[in-house]
Amino acid sequence: MEFLNAFISLSNFMLIPALAYGSQLALGALGITLIYSILRFAHFAHGDTMALGTAAVIGGTFALQGAGISIAPLPTALLAIPLGVVAMVIYLLAADRLVYRYYRRVRAKPMIFVMASLGVMFVTNGITRLFMGVGETRFEDGARFVFSVRDFREFTGLAEGLALRNAQAITIITALVVMVALFWFLNRTRAGKSMRAYSDNEDLALLSGINPERVVTITWVITGILLVLAGTLYGLDKGFRAFNYFQLLLPMFAAAILGGLGNPLGAIVGAYVVALAEMGVTFAWRRVASYLLPDGIEPSGMVQLLPVDYKFAVTFMILVIVLLFRPTGIFKGKVL
Repeated sequence: MEFLNAFISLSNFMLIPALAYGSQLALGALGITLIYSILRFAHFAHGDTMALGTAAVIGGTFALQGAGISIAPLPTALLAIPLGVVAMVIYLLAADRLVYRYYRRVRAKPMIFVMASLGVMFVTNGITRLFMGVGETRFEDGARFVFSVRDFREFTGLAEGLALRNAQAITIITALVVMVALFWFLNRTRAGKSMRAYSDNEDLALLSGINPERVVTITWVITGILLVLAGTLYGLDKGFRAFNYFQLLLPMFAAAILGGLGNPLGAIVGAYVVALAEMGVTFAWRRVASYLLPDGIEPSGMVQLLPVDYKFAVTFMILVIVLLFRPTGIFKGKVL
């Protein structure tokens, strides 16, 4: 029974939050992988464009709430996601037409694209802060829990409790559905096969009659959908603050690189590894250890390797280790 209580405590405070966080990172890392595979550059504006798309969803959410429209017990933000997707796709396509298309025509080196994406990042960040400010915005409504700690204790009779928040459940389910849909699209549809062919060999794809601009447009559309979903789910789970989305750039890139840049499955696996590493290293193991260790030798400290403020340091260490010892990632950087 003590072991079961230890597992429940671990699940409540580390495993479930890590699973939700990993799902959010996975959606973002998939966008990075798509852009790298097809457009062949590292999209450094990824975090800030995610913030802008989420800001559009928040605006739509507040408008719906003001009109008295809701889907309780689910969050109203789910109804505003299509608005955010439309706004995000328009913005990404505009950025592509105004910035990236020129560099594709002149066949600029990848570093030029990276520098251009940094410029887009600064502009996007400014637009987001102009409308949303720098403070925190909470937009979650509806029921807060699928089941609470009290409900779990009454049902199981265990001393330790477990809670599952609505935002966590929605995040995990949505991420699973989106991942399956994306893999189906890439492997079963004509547009998806065109994207894979273009990613594998651009010149051969052009000779086969594939329209490169259509492939680029589809890539940005899919990326926009992934960004809005990831950003909205992250905001529902942890609240919206523009700077937090900029900080997500590091773990999303670390996930994509760890799994193997250009490999969607690798991006997903890498995201969950990064999330579990961040949560595991900064988790206070005292409560779990107190259940597992014999009486009289329970730890007096927090049993925490690093404070929570250093969670991105964990991601950075993972990134450095991967680049030093396995730069191709877990799945060797296969293309789509």
